[in-house]
Amino acid sequence: VQLQASGGGLVQAGGSLRLSCTASGRTFSSYHMGWFRQPPGKEREFVAAITSRGDRTIYADSVKGRFTIFRDNGKNMAHLQMNSLKPEDTAVYYCAGKPRQYPLGTKPNEYVYWGQGTQVTVSS
Repeated sequence: VQLQASGGGLVQAGGSLRLSCTASGRTFSSYHMGWFRQPPGKEREFVAAITSRGDRTIYADSVKGRFTIFRDNGKNMAHLQMNSLKPEDTAVYYCAGKPRQYPLGTKPNEYVYWGQGTQVTVSS
């Protein structure tokens, strides 16, 4: 499956952005989807993940209550709604997929397919 992330940009602290991940190729509904981010000079970190059917989600503590992951299997898309953004949310955001026969996970090396990344910059 090929993934393409979009929707990043520059936003003031307290603002909102919605990231989108568009999938093409194999059956999108066969994959759990995750969002990760890589802040400047830091390692890639987990943000959120959702099961293939969209019936369960998990979040990093740092974004819980502010970010929401959801998906539309009919449109082959996953989204990350980001509210109450903070400067520390500044990072390149990546969407990723893993086959649904594996547990929903938070480690980057568990995910097989990756999008190209979209930059999110939050100004103070």
